[in-house]
Amino acid sequence: MTLLPCGLQAESKRVSTQMRTSCFLVLTAGLILVGTPGFAHHGTGVSYDASKPVTLKGTVTEFRYANPHPQLYFDVTDEKGNVVHWSGEFYPNPAQLIQGGWGRKRSEAALPFGTKVTITLAPSRAGTPVGAILKLLNEKGEVLMGVAGGGPGEAPRGGAESGGPAVRP
Repeated sequence: MTLLPCGLQAESKRVSTQMRTSCFLVLTAGLILVGTPGFAHHGTGVSYDASKPVTLKGTVTEFRYANPHPQLYFDVTDEKGNVVHWSGEFYPNPAQLIQGGWGRKRSEAALPFGTKVTITLAPSRAGTPVGAILKLLNEKGEVLMGVAGGGPGEAPRGGAESGGPAVRP
């Protein structure tokens, strides 16, 4: 073994370099693993087409107030009398809804099974009966869960207010 100017042996320097390289690789892999879910979750613009909003009249079958975004399941009867099962994702997350006065209890009370709703959503780009909720109204035309197309704790407009699409039965 040879001595280096700093008094360390050459073998120790090799182990130290290997250790630094290993630590660097572990840290890099950790950052990639931690950062990836954030990018994966925020694919709303890829999944839904806000430039082609659809307005539907339906009946609530289930509502889930959960992170990262609450989900609404509802049935829509098409022009032939067939029932189509839809699901919608709320843009606001629970923390934003609470800031707007829509906590879990109030939200669940407003959307029990059987509630008639008019819902405007950005439909799935895949053509499935799924969408991002842009506007949600009850039978009286009242805004539910603060989702009226804009404002604090509300979803972005996404084109839903510009003359509006025709309402499907």
